[in-house]
Order: sequence, then structure tokens, then C-alpha cells
Amino acid sequence: MQTCFKDLSDTAWEIISKILNQQRKRKYSLRAVVNGILSILRKGTQWRNLETCYPPWPLVYYYFAKWGKDGTLERINSELNKLERQRQGKKAIPSLFSIDSQSIKVSPFVSKDKGVDGNKCINGRKRHVIVDTLGLVWGVVVHGADSHDSQKAHLLVEHCLGYLDRMQKILVDAAYKKGFMQWVEANILGLAVECSAVPPSRKGFVPVKWRWAVERTFAWHNFFRRLAKDYEKTAKSSQNWILWTNIQIILNRFR
Repeated sequence: MQTCFKDLSDTAWEIISKILNQQRKRKYSLRAVVNGILSILRKGTQWRNLETCYPPWPLVYYYFAKWGKDGTLERINSELNKLERQRQGKKAIPSLFSIDSQSIKVSPFVSKDKGVDGNKCINGRKRHVIVDTLGLVWGVVVHGADSHDSQKAHLLVEHCLGYLDRMQKILVDAAYKKGFMQWVEANILGLAVECSAVPPSRKGFVPVKWRWAVERTFAWHNFFRRLAKDYEKTAKSSQNWILWTNIQIILNRFR
């Protein structure tokens, strides 16, 4: 993991620029806009405190929201995931996935999409992600922490079915054993769900084969200060930041 933030290299920008609309003339380059977004993500800066070396913060936020709504952000994330998998000698589309959630506290001014996770005693939101065996995020859903994991996991699968045609198996923990597994059996033919659990005789943290990748993904998020707590007024913005995190992790490998 990169120890300090650096603007996009020429190689990294060349990869993203192929997906973004570069046709019309602009006062500020989209490269500077993307650098501004990634700077806020890594440093945890407030929008209004964005450094003056980047475009004005209202413009940077405009593109942050726009790309999250029109599907551009998801296209960038998907294409980068494919490139990284091919770079590591794997097929572009994975067949094995893991699903898990992370409960996170929210800022005092956040009032929407939050609740209390009684098991972890956290008043906030849950970040639900679906990752491949490399830990790359293919989908994310953010919701109130009071919703049980098995009640929301199907939203991840429904969202990914359209472009993950090789999906064959999903690894989950015991929290998904009832509701989610039953939903898959009733709605998706040929998709296997495997509940991986730590042997009762083992104590402490025990990495479960393949499913440990999603735990490592959550650990990667600790390097991005914007994710230290959920500062977003909407769950949609929180989801956008998770995808930008995955994008930045991959781009750092193409320097």
C-alpha cells in the first residue's frame, strides 16, 4: 500500500481517460478533477478545504456526484478490475466471490440510512461488499447498521448479475446462512452459496480459505481517511467512496 498520496501518473491516467468523455473543451481537465477526488479520499479533507492546486471544490464534487449517478464510476471500477485480474494471470471475469459487511460509525450530522448494530454496539451504517479472490470490489451496498446481513446481501448479487456472467459460487459466513441462502436457492439457478466457518476448536482470528480476501479488503480501507468514519449524508455517496477506494488501490499498481 502506498504510504502517501500522489497524483495520478501518466500511465494511470491513460487507463482512465479511455472511459471518460474527453471530447469537449474544458477549463479544468478531468485529470485534475480525478486527482482532487482521490486526494479527498486519501487525506480525509472536507470538500471546502480541498487544496487550491486542484479545481474548485464545487466542480470536483459535481463530477463526483455525476459519475456516481450515470454509471461512469461503476464502468471505471469494472474495467480496472478486469485489467488487474488479467495482469495477475486470471480471467477478466471471476467465478468465485465473497460477501461480508463492516459496521462503521457515522458523523453526528448524518441522519439518513443509519441504525444500531446490536452485536457490535455501533450506531451507524454497514458497508456490504462483494469481492473476488484478489479482494477487488465488484459491488457495494451501504445501509443502516440495524439491518441484518442476510436481508441486504441479495442487493449485491442482483446488481452484479448483469455483467458477472461467470459467477458460480459465493462464500459467506454464518450470518448469511438462513435468509440469503434461501433467497439464492429460490431466485438464481446454478449459483452455489457456501457457508465457510472457523472450526469450533480454533480461537481468535483464523483466516478461512478464499473468504479471508474480503477481510483484507476492509483492512485496505483503513489507509483512506475518508473511510475512517461515514461522513456522508447519503448512502449513495458512501458507496461511491468505496468504489473510488478500489479504483485508487488498483491505479497505484500501474505506476
